[in-house]
Amino acid sequence: MAPEQHTGGDELARFLRARRTQTSPESAGLTPGPGVRRTPGLRREELATLAGVSIDYYTRLERGKETRPGPGVVDALARALQLDDDEHHHLRELAARAARYAPEPPPPPSRTVRPHLKLILETMRPNPAYIVSRSMDLLAWNPAGLALYAGLADWPVKQRNLARYLFLHPAARELFPDWENLVRSCVARLRAEAGTNPDAPDFTGLVGELLLKSPDFARLWERYDVVGRKKVTKTFHHPKVGVLTLSGQSMHLDGTPGQRLSAYTAEPGTPDHDAMLLLDLITEPSAPAPTAGRSS
Repeated sequence: MAPEQHTGGDELARFLRARRTQTSPESAGLTPGPGVRRTPGLRREELATLAGVSIDYYTRLERGKETRPGPGVVDALARALQLDDDEHHHLRELAARAARYAPEPPPPPSRTVRPHLKLILETMRPNPAYIVSRSMDLLAWNPAGLALYAGLADWPVKQRNLARYLFLHPAARELFPDWENLVRSCVARLRAEAGTNPDAPDFTGLVGELLLKSPDFARLWERYDVVGRKKVTKTFHHPKVGVLTLSGQSMHLDGTPGQRLSAYTAEPGTPDHDAMLLLDLITEPSAPAPTAGRSS
């Protein structure tokens, strides 16, 4: 089977390279820069941007290293390459043939949070803190970390995702006065992550749901932004403790499948700090940290 796998991937790669070199920047709606282009047709990075995937992922497709592009990726490439119906059908057949001999894609990363990380969240009180997956699922938290996102605790544990909250929860727009900039950064982060592995089930499910349910998400997703600047401070118009402005920090957790820890702080003695203390105090009975983030 090894030779067939190699052939399937190579045929897909050859077709993509050929069509890319025959697609002009002007026909794709791009404005060529000054000087002579050494690459006939579209550059790899231009096609990747038009199709909404990362340059690394597209390069692997053209080199035959990536052989399982999903239907959404295939259709996006067909649109970017301006394929007619027959060519589009051929691309789908090539992708299906390559995938038949490729290994199964890896399952979604584990949602399990290590016990010592949950203890770290508890020791950070009263500062709000939580751990999210690479697709922004909320995996573990301390009391204020969950309560900071007003109304999020009303959702079942497996539905608690920060991107889903920002676009679909009715409280999100009232909670964040800077909602538009916040969601723009959120979508850019998802674009960057999903572009590296666009067929990953944890991304495809979330993005598909948000495209269907949120016109705002669909609008921003089509922009293909992959760089978003997170502000150091974030203001919350919280229904229980009033307005508070907190400094935030997010960091990767070593030895985890893309998990990140986010924490918020306020200067002691300030009204913001007092509001943060109150948030931790009034939410403690309903959100015990040692069990709240347990994977089910």
